[in-house]
Amino acid sequence: MSTTTAPPRARRALPPLMSLTEAAAERLRGLYAQGEAGKLLRIGVKTKGCSGLAYDLTWVAAAEPTDEKVTDKGVTVLVDRKASLFLIGTVMDYEVKAMSAGFTFTNPNEKGRCGCGESFHV
Repeated sequence: MSTTTAPPRARRALPPLMSLTEAAAERLRGLYAQGEAGKLLRIGVKTKGCSGLAYDLTWVAAAEPTDEKVTDKGVTVLVDRKASLFLIGTVMDYEVKAMSAGFTFTNPNEKGRCGCGESFHV
């Protein structure tokens, strides 16, 4: 009697935690070189707004042991580990509009946003 063992299935590659558009990378390079020199941007998620969650951007002097480092297009940002599951596959952009400019996020995990765009839910 012979038993055959199926070869282990190849694991599917995980999507990157986050990626940056060229506009976001360029803006961060400028910030890192000038007013925020010596600091890193930490991206997190906090409870806020009518949909429940909001992106939280803070400047920090050094990474915490629990931070995930994301380097894309030669620029490094930190992701708070508690926010990792909410941010897998997110693309960070920098947009300049007629009346505002800032970082925006395209997050495949979002199930909806509030009307003003301030918060989201997954």
